[in-house]
Amino acid sequence: MRKIFIADAHLRNPGDANYRKLLAFLRELPAGTDTLYILGDLFEFWIGDPEPVYPHYREIVDCLKEVRGRGVRIVYFEGNHDFHLAGFFTRELQAEVYREGEVVDIGGNRVYLGHGDLINREDYRYRIFRGVLHSRAAGALVPLVSRRLTSKTAEYLSRRSSGKHEYRRHRWDYPKIMAGFARERFREGCDSVIIGHFHRPTLQREGTHTFIALGDWITQFSYAQWEDGIFTLERYQEG
Repeated sequence: MRKIFIADAHLRNPGDANYRKLLAFLRELPAGTDTLYILGDLFEFWIGDPEPVYPHYREIVDCLKEVRGRGVRIVYFEGNHDFHLAGFFTRELQAEVYREGEVVDIGGNRVYLGHGDLINREDYRYRIFRGVLHSRAAGALVPLVSRRLTSKTAEYLSRRSSGKHEYRRHRWDYPKIMAGFARERFREGCDSVIIGHFHRPTLQREGTHTFIALGDWITQFSYAQWEDGIFTLERYQEG
């Protein structure tokens, strides 16, 4: 059995290079892959249960349906660019959707999986902002607003997120924050920790423990793989 972990593609337009590469990767998933874990921000912006599907995401959704049709289980952990997903992804892809991080069993090991955007406990403004967007009240409002307003919200959130990247990198020591978070999970009994969000491909082993930050599918095309009880960090090379 093989399990694949991806995050942070931030897909925008079907003609973009990262969009095409992700389609190619999904269509040629290695033989024996039984589960695809998506750890958030596959999309630049997706909220709720759109009807019809956002046109620029139709191709990737159809591709995920093909993956599911091949018997691959899909497990989706919401990020900070894609949320309130349970309706659509559970119905259309029979996916398991988690709103936040979760400890799951993989090969008899306890593995923490999550997007990772909440591990910086000192970023209070972001945590409040995220709490509002992910609230059930916000989810209930989504079907009531127009597609145009949703698109404008997406553009605003994208600009806001991009504009904060450098500020956050200078203010906080992300490698230290990630390492501290992983150690906490290890003390709680987890064997491995896998997160996305930080766009920093990282694999660290400490004894029997493994920590992985997935990197991204924007320029790095990195992903994690579990096979025969071992986690590895890979880079996709098309063709």
